[in-house]
Amino acid sequence: MAVQASAFFALPPSLARFAKFFPAAATPWDWLKQVGAALEGLEANPAGPKIPPGVHIEGKVWLHASVKLPPYAVIQGPAYIGANTQIRPGAFIRGHVIAGENCVLGNSCEFKNCLLLDGVQAAHFNYVGDSLLGNGAHLGAGVICSNLRLDQGEVMVRLPNGTVGTGLKKFGAVIGDRAEVGCNAVLNPGSLIGPRAMIMPCTAFGGYVAANTVARIRHVITTLPRRD
Repeated sequence: MAVQASAFFALPPSLARFAKFFPAAATPWDWLKQVGAALEGLEANPAGPKIPPGVHIEGKVWLHASVKLPPYAVIQGPAYIGANTQIRPGAFIRGHVIAGENCVLGNSCEFKNCLLLDGVQAAHFNYVGDSLLGNGAHLGAGVICSNLRLDQGEVMVRLPNGTVGTGLKKFGAVIGDRAEVGCNAVLNPGSLIGPRAMIMPCTAFGGYVAANTVARIRHVITTLPRRD
């Protein structure tokens, strides 16, 4: 049986306008399929922040007035960026992005077809493609949410009770509320990270990690032969 989105996160009040697209009982990958539909009909916010000359905006982009914009960045619509979110220098928001309140979309990071709930921190050199990040989720520097299999086949998810097809060719990671992913970790397509789980730095992770647990690299140490 497929897992429900409610096992990973809850849609915050700040994103209530999109609630009909993201029911708690749906699978997380069904949420991902609805990001585009949720943004249909979106209009730019006429009361949004002043746009610095170096920030390039194209398409329909809704920015709360309190969004902090950097000297330079690229934001392609459709996109929705909530209150008190920071967009830092060199960020590339590449369409079909919803970000809640108090998020950090960091320097030299790329975001594409993703849903970021409140308080997400992706601050340094991250790639977040076709992914869902829960409330307070944190990506360390250099974390990559890989979204395409090497054979470009359907992305499958490995659950405790079996493997399930998602019907998606591109599907990155599902990262639960307050989960932590350490620096330079790579999350393989279809990774499911439970709430308050941790992925240790420099880990190449794929599969499922339950809530409140830690995924580590298994270190293998061998002894070299003596060189007399």
